[in-house]
Amino acid sequence: MERIIASGKRKRAVARATIKSGEGKIIINKKSYEILPLFDRLKLQEPLRITEHVIGKPKFDVEIIVRGGGSRGQVEAARVALSKAILMFSKEEKLRKAFVEYDRNLLVADVRRKEAYKPGDSKARSKRQKSFR
Repeated sequence: MERIIASGKRKRAVARATIKSGEGKIIINKKSYEILPLFDRLKLQEPLRITEHVIGKPKFDVEIIVRGGGSRGQVEAARVALSKAILMFSKEEKLRKAFVEYDRNLLVADVRRKEAYKPGDSKARSKRQKSFR
């Protein structure tokens, strides 16, 4: 039985997806993805629906482990890992094109990070103004 591991990142969150043949179960941190809030669930369904549209009903099980970051970052990282895993499992070039056409961030991690605080200040950007009146 073939097992493929793919990873995805978003901000501080890192997701690792393990995909193998099966009947279409998606597990995130040892729980079904269907218990997630609505918009998070819809985000994770995007790669699944594109896959179903391009190559038919999924015949694989995916287990995703996500660590670090906040809840939104974890969902985005899981989405990237899921998309990459499906692509590596199916080896379909049409699927890659469909993913990129829909949203490039399905396959390419968002590299933006939080900007560092500047010395002597409590925020990342310009210093606070001073007024001597």
